[in-house]
Amino acid sequence: MRTRHLTLRLGTARDARPIAELSRDLIEHGLGWSWTPQRVTRSIANADTSTVVAHDGDHVAGFAIMYFGAEDAHLNLLAVDRPYQRDGVGRNLFEWMRASALVAGIAVIRLELRSVNQPARRFYRALGFVETGYVPFYYSGREAALRMALDVRRGAA
Repeated sequence: MRTRHLTLRLGTARDARPIAELSRDLIEHGLGWSWTPQRVTRSIANADTSTVVAHDGDHVAGFAIMYFGAEDAHLNLLAVDRPYQRDGVGRNLFEWMRASALVAGIAVIRLELRSVNQPARRFYRALGFVETGYVPFYYSGREAALRMALDVRRGAA
């Protein structure tokens, strides 16, 4: 298991390019590249957004970006590089964000994902997310999105 070599930390500007490339290759493939290094850099610098990186030495093995509102948060992106998938990395990244949401007083975490992405649907369902809606043509006017939400305080101590 490779996770024993990984460390989670807050993202920095130097992580923007590898994060953007993982987004392009794993999340945005076939849609165009909207989470460019410049956009990721702006997100990292935004005080209302948290970026967490799982790294293995100098390699970014995964990341999560979440925007924090007053009571709701939006998980913008979460991706794990292929060699590290199915090893608990995504769950660890999300648990960091979930714990941060609890501390921030967030009630609900929301997200969208490609409706055809069955592995992601299963992943988020296993984390406790429920499906809340379907948006045709959400991605680049071509693909539908599935909206999901998690009541963060449900089950919290």
